[in-house]
Amino acid sequence: MAVARNDIKRCAWAGHSELECAYHDNEWGVPVRDDRALFEFLILEGAQAGLSWSTILRKRDAYRAVFDNFDAERIARYNTRKLTTLLGNPGIVRNRLKIAATVKNARAFLAVQEQHGSFADYIWRFVDGSPRQNAWKSPRQVPVTTAQSDAMSKALKQLGFTFVGSTICYAYMQAVGMVNDHSVDCFRWRECGGK
Repeated sequence: MAVARNDIKRCAWAGHSELECAYHDNEWGVPVRDDRALFEFLILEGAQAGLSWSTILRKRDAYRAVFDNFDAERIARYNTRKLTTLLGNPGIVRNRLKIAATVKNARAFLAVQEQHGSFADYIWRFVDGSPRQNAWKSPRQVPVTTAQSDAMSKALKQLGFTFVGSTICYAYMQAVGMVNDHSVDCFRWRECGGK
């Protein structure tokens, strides 16, 4: 069920702040095929584990600043001193495991690019290259995992990624438009391909 804010019906989760509205209206569910942006979302979804997405949205600019705009090649070279500096930065989630995972995931990301030509080519195979179009009428209908997110999680873990459980992978799939999980009464559902 969508909520109205500024006379526009949006997904129920998106009506709490201007930041959430802007993210929902302009990014969430839009297919992303740019490797840098896909890497950014992968890192942010992992950072969000156990927290609210609104927390991550508020910290997103700080993440971009301290993680070199999600340049995987630079992040893959971070040393212990850099990680210690990051742990002291209040602008990001200061969790040692999540920060270390960013570096580990950057290295795995680069390996996927080398093997598959691009991360986009690799990751989009979990939905056969096209967004899955769902038609949810209630937020209770939206799954937290699917067979595709299970497969993605398993494959990414085998490649050395961390903070990529199936729930995180499904949230990632929603964010980067691999699935259209806008509710049918949300104005973005049709804009993101719903029929």
